[in-house]
Amino acid sequence: MGKSKLQNGIVIKSTGSWHEVLTDDRQKVNCRLRGQFRKEKVLNTNPIVVGDRVHFIIEEDSSGIIMEILPRKNYIDRKATRLSKINHLIAANIDIAFLVITLKSPRTSLGFIDRFLVAAEGFRIPVCLLFNKMDLYNEKERAVVQELSELYSSIGYDTLCCSVMTGENISQLKEKMSNSISLFSGHSGVGKSALINAVDPTLDLKVGEISQYHQKGKHTTTFAQMFQLQCGGGIIDTPGIKEFGLIQYSKDEIRDYFPEIRQYNNQCRFSNCLHVHEPDCTVIKAVEEGKIALTRYQNYLAILEDDDLKIADWELR
Repeated sequence: MGKSKLQNGIVIKSTGSWHEVLTDDRQKVNCRLRGQFRKEKVLNTNPIVVGDRVHFIIEEDSSGIIMEILPRKNYIDRKATRLSKINHLIAANIDIAFLVITLKSPRTSLGFIDRFLVAAEGFRIPVCLLFNKMDLYNEKERAVVQELSELYSSIGYDTLCCSVMTGENISQLKEKMSNSISLFSGHSGVGKSALINAVDPTLDLKVGEISQYHQKGKHTTTFAQMFQLQCGGGIIDTPGIKEFGLIQYSKDEIRDYFPEIRQYNNQCRFSNCLHVHEPDCTVIKAVEEGKIALTRYQNYLAILEDDDLKIADWELR
């Protein structure tokens, strides 16, 4: 690579003042950021993040200087501090987020699922719900998974039932991840690392390895890392995504992040209707008529009241 030739790449790790960039021919280059960016990006504590597509040049010492950050199609951020108006970027240009869900060992609540989906809608990130450990479920439990899968599919979300033990739909998962930048999320123990290993055994991730190097409870630094997949693309690991409690919503935004509620927003008597107790509310009517799932509406109300972590769990029927 010539000294002044402009190169293309994607940032796969960003810590401090150095950024590891993967070139289009899969070479890794440690790069610094052109100083002018620090002055231009005053609204963010960090102007560049994992997932950013960049143009850079190579210096005589084989390190690089990032000259341009290409426009992002989406990004995830959080407030730098609770009272700060400055944001801290976490990741960018995510093609798809996978939420790994289990009925038991551990149990994933509908409240957690819906909170994740709301956050993903806010960040404009497509989601696929992965119902994992299907080999552990009896007939009644598999029926519950089927019911939940049909519910979220009817709303417009992609769903997939998986099992590492039996290989159920692993090839379909690999196809969804191929040549894409993916984000895996879910509670500890739901099988994220095992699924990733099943898709790409060359990574050889230890169970629980994803996010383990981020010490829980220490939030003074936040950085992400992208693992490269043999099938093309990569998977982003980041400490703050685990609970997806990264974005502050206004109440009128939340109604836009539930797709089945959003379609009724302009049909109520009042244009600013929050669909709680207002008269002639089309959303409340749709819930009563079974057009909107009661669990989804209850979780919408809970998030409105900032009580989303206390939502009652669903029960096997």
